[in-house]
Amino acid sequence: MKKDTIIIKDEEKKTEKEMKILFSYENPETKNQYVFFFDDSKPDEIYVMRYDDKGNLFEIESDEEYSELDEVLDSYSKDLEKNNKESK
Repeated sequence: MKKDTIIIKDEEKKTEKEMKILFSYENPETKNQYVFFFDDSKPDEIYVMRYDDKGNLFEIESDEEYSELDEVLDSYSKDLEKNNKESK
């Protein structure tokens, strides 16, 4: 696995898919770690999963957690857009 990619396994379909990592985030209060990623063929669809120190991935479990991560992604997108404007 490349450093900028992540392998997502679908146990039901017995398939693996290589996805590109957009960025990672650690919640400073809970110390939960998250990775935001996407499929090259669908770059507008961003996924997020929690991961542990061993690299195991876990589904997001609560609406509250999803809401927090949606805010993190929104902030990341705004910062990226701002930086792109400033570099022009």
